[in-house]
Amino acid sequence: MTSFAPDSIVLNRKLPLWYQVSQSLRASILGRSPRDPLRLPTEEQLAGHYGVSVLTMRQALKELEDEGLITRHRRRGTFIEPDVRRGAPVRLLGSVDAIVAQQSGMTTELLEHGTAAVPAELAEHFPDLTEVAAYHRLRGDDTTGEPTNHARNYVRPELAAQIDPDDLVRWPMTKVLRDVVGADISRITDTVEARLADPETARLLRVPLLSPILHYTGVTYDTAGRVLDAAVIHYRGDRFSFTVTLDAT
Repeated sequence: MTSFAPDSIVLNRKLPLWYQVSQSLRASILGRSPRDPLRLPTEEQLAGHYGVSVLTMRQALKELEDEGLITRHRRRGTFIEPDVRRGAPVRLLGSVDAIVAQQSGMTTELLEHGTAAVPAELAEHFPDLTEVAAYHRLRGDDTTGEPTNHARNYVRPELAAQIDPDDLVRWPMTKVLRDVVGADISRITDTVEARLADPETARLLRVPLLSPILHYTGVTYDTAGRVLDAAVIHYRGDRFSFTVTLDAT
């Protein structure tokens, strides 16, 4: 039987290896094509693929099993759950792959894209620009079709010239910048605050006006400290939670 082929990653030795592997595999699973096989490679094969020990791989698979993304059967192997619900909370420890995983596994509609003036609230991130490329997407649960969040990304024009809009329907912006454009992402800063739904958000997310939402701002930097992308996302407050774990080491 043919096995599902996960993406590869470069591991960051400052973060737990099992965590990075679990989030990379999670993103691969949620972003898979319906035609992809449901059976995963063996623990040994996956460990070799990621360059980690079998014990580390086992811990990563346990994380995905606890989330309900996979099931493990003695002697038969490990299988992706075909009908798993997306949008479960993600434990963010700081890796780019965790961000990709959190953004994956949703249906996405590109509402509009083009050139726009730098929004006033993001001007500090683009001090050398007056205009950026802007993308507006609506994302929803791929099982129920229920809208869960809408995102606006503001990207440097020279990077946007290398982006195929169709890729933003298939993949998160972070993945497109890193894996398609080849941007050298060094860090992403996240800010999450509680707000009330404005008329546009209420309409897009199909919630009552002034319903609680999570207002997320994510700023992506390259190794030179330059901002590549600034994302503003409004999440339905009844569908998302964010948990941040600080590693004391």
